[in-house]
Amino acid sequence: MSQPWAESPYLRPLLAGGLAGTTVDLTLYPLDTLKTRLQSSSGFTNSGGFTGIYRGVGSAIVGSAPSAALFFVTYDSMKRLLAPVPKTAYTASGVPYTVKGEGEDRWRAPLGHMAAASAGEVAACAVRVPTEVVKQRAQALQHPSSLEALNFILRQRSSIGIAGVWREMYRGWSMTIMREVPFTIIQFPLWEAMKTYSLSRQSSSSSTNPTTVSAPLSALFGSLAGAVAASLTTPLDVLKTRLMLAREKVGALEMLSRILKENGPRALFAGIGPRIFWISAGGAIFLGSYQWASNQLGGGGVEDEI
Repeated sequence: MSQPWAESPYLRPLLAGGLAGTTVDLTLYPLDTLKTRLQSSSGFTNSGGFTGIYRGVGSAIVGSAPSAALFFVTYDSMKRLLAPVPKTAYTASGVPYTVKGEGEDRWRAPLGHMAAASAGEVAACAVRVPTEVVKQRAQALQHPSSLEALNFILRQRSSIGIAGVWREMYRGWSMTIMREVPFTIIQFPLWEAMKTYSLSRQSSSSSTNPTTVSAPLSALFGSLAGAVAASLTTPLDVLKTRLMLAREKVGALEMLSRILKENGPRALFAGIGPRIFWISAGGAIFLGSYQWASNQLGGGGVEDEI
């Protein structure tokens, strides 16, 4: 009897994504706290230094599983939608066979991965942004806990209205999208390309035809791809953090001008070391655990890829 996750195109990425998101957020939360404090305009020491590095973890626990699950359900769905239609040809004796994509089809895979990852990030940010706002204010010691940070925002309803509370919860939304989409369109095509290359090498060097990448190998590829993407998008991450921690609502261009004027260009790369280490390790845990769970649930093979 087949398992429900093997039949449903949504249940497997939902379960595997939720597990991956929770695992990586809880494992690397202290590094995320240190990165937030390094990027805070109040300074690392005034924002708490090395103390209370699990402050605000409650919001991360609540938001990590649904945001990661939303990402992978959207990502997998878009990959299937954008996958090139297999072309069938026939031998002289009339035997059909599949023709591998050539020419423009070679570009459909990475472009499809970019589009799918971008859509996944936008969906995930519906949960991730409010979680980040609450979490980072607790991490930077603006409030004693994530619950207190959330209550502070909700109590402003009498003065700024429900719409104002909504805007406050989604402060930095556009900047988060501007950071996450470039990051994702770098990381995921690299991850997918390395998996595809690994499978082709394994096929050419053995008589077997593997269709699934192992979890440790996927973790290694996720780490490398994450490190590259993290280094290139650090300035966007700094800008996003400053916008979320600002006491008043500030535009992205105004905040960028303020950072350059008060702290200089080097401030745009504040926390780059912890960010690369954190995301490199996070990419290994996140994509490795996702691959493991996906493999266990009967997916993750080349038939699921573009």
